[in-house]
Amino acid sequence: MITLNQERTCDILNRIMEAELAGVVRYTHYSLMITGPHRIPLVDFLKEQANESLIHAQQAGELLTGLGGHPSQGIAMIEESNQHGIYNILKESLSHETTALALYEELRNEAEDSSVYIEEYARQMIGQEELHALELKKMLRDFEFSEPNGKEIE
Repeated sequence: MITLNQERTCDILNRIMEAELAGVVRYTHYSLMITGPHRIPLVDFLKEQANESLIHAQQAGELLTGLGGHPSQGIAMIEESNQHGIYNILKESLSHETTALALYEELRNEAEDSSVYIEEYARQMIGQEELHALELKKMLRDFEFSEPNGKEIE
């Protein structure tokens, strides 16, 4: 078994924490900006995502401190398009989930053959992030129509 590189692992866990904390802010913001006839179920969904992001950040932080690391107090950059239609919010959410997925995959790769626990944790989180991405893709299907010139419309 290869020895876990704790410094690299802690760096990845810190980036995961920052991304997940950015998710708390992002999804809370989105839940406040939703309007229209689908507002209530979407607000509930977005609030649930914000809560889940906080739990994910806390889980990463527990692993990080367990490895002797120091948790960051920052959050990842949140790109704001200022486009608050449902389509844009869902597309930005999918982008956020894809970024989180890549971080968990990086953690899994780092822990592979050196920490069964961290590797399995990463796999579990990858599964959750893949599920979130699938749900967002299903939600976006209603927007998969286009004008004759192929330009997407809302």
